[in-house]
Amino acid sequence: MKKFCYSLILILFLVQMLMPSIVTAAIQPSSEPTYFGMDVSSYQGYVDYDAVKAEGIQYVYIKATEGTWETDDYLRYNYENAKRVGIKVGFYHFVRARSEEGARREAKYFANAISGMEPDCRLAMDFEIFGNLTWWEVNNLSKIFLEETKRLTGKDMVIYSNTNSAINMFSQELANEYPLWVAHYGVSEPADNGKWKSWVGFQYTSKGRLNGINGNVDLDRFTKEILLDNQEEPVPKPEPSPEPGNPEDEGENIYYTVKWGDTLSQIALNYGTTVQSLVYLNNIANPNLIYVGQRLMIKTNQSSNQETVMYTVVSGDTLSQIALEYGTTVSSIVALNNIPNPNLIYPGQKFIIKTNGENSDLHDCNHVLYLIKWGDTLTSIARKYGVTVQSIVEENDIANPNLIYAGSLLRICTSQ
Repeated sequence: MKKFCYSLILILFLVQMLMPSIVTAAIQPSSEPTYFGMDVSSYQGYVDYDAVKAEGIQYVYIKATEGTWETDDYLRYNYENAKRVGIKVGFYHFVRARSEEGARREAKYFANAISGMEPDCRLAMDFEIFGNLTWWEVNNLSKIFLEETKRLTGKDMVIYSNTNSAINMFSQELANEYPLWVAHYGVSEPADNGKWKSWVGFQYTSKGRLNGINGNVDLDRFTKEILLDNQEEPVPKPEPSPEPGNPEDEGENIYYTVKWGDTLSQIALNYGTTVQSLVYLNNIANPNLIYVGQRLMIKTNQSSNQETVMYTVVSGDTLSQIALEYGTTVSSIVALNNIPNPNLIYPGQKFIIKTNGENSDLHDCNHVLYLIKWGDTLTSIARKYGVTVQSIVEENDIANPNLIYAGSLLRICTSQ
């Protein structure tokens, strides 16, 4: 009994200790609208600012300095070209200090590097590598750097932090005094950190792609509160052009810009293609990771040889499955039938469906829809259904038979 009581006390103590770190909600932007932005350093090389401006970028945070030894090679180039095209500019410093004097020296080094330049946004402290520093030392050094930088430059400050550090490293005192530019990837809104009630910057991916930049770039959303007091907010235009979700026709291909909540599977279904095709065309390393603002090429299989059929919904149907079965797209069925909510269809409903003549033979065989699972291969799936790998490849327009992905749907014709 005594051991049980001790165990119960220990469990309750651990639960109490862990409770402050349990995050279930999200923090919201400090105001609306939010603005489309990025942050850059020498890693991006020469940025074509006319091109990124055309993509909708309105804010850019530029790496200025790190420690007391590194001024970014592209600082002046990024600043002058962003200013030239009218993008709002902010600067950040990567903190390496391990002593109070070190924090003061870094503030001076930062201030000297940006002297003569006119930022539009708060100066940012990026402190994310803590080594053996204690919680108290991290906050003390942060406070010294932030206060000294403001004293030297006369500019207000913002703290850049990922959600984990916001929860576990930075103090409520700092949160009360300085706004937050938060990094949290793979979510539509950053998680609640228990200290800041809102954000003025939200870095949502480190693998964004933009015309005008070779390779990946951090993408952000910003609010007007990240601006310095004497700056006017830009004209609201929070998303790049073309707007996320709107395809841009280019001959037989279209270009689609990823929006919040998209998955490759859903995009493939909506546009009558396959996940494999999207992965192959866009050189996607991980089909489960796509990012808002990412631009995808989609090969369409349009044909003038179309047939029109009338389809009656039966129990268990979804528009995605119907679209797959008839070689069309969800968006096409929705448009033809003026469907207000594609997620709500009912048995007995009748839909007009325009089928591609090339796919009409789908209904001359017994076919199934197969959801790919981890460990599947085309060979194992073909053996399961008594068909050939080649037939599955042809039915599903698979670019590389050795690359299939869990969660994708395959159409399998089991008999001719």
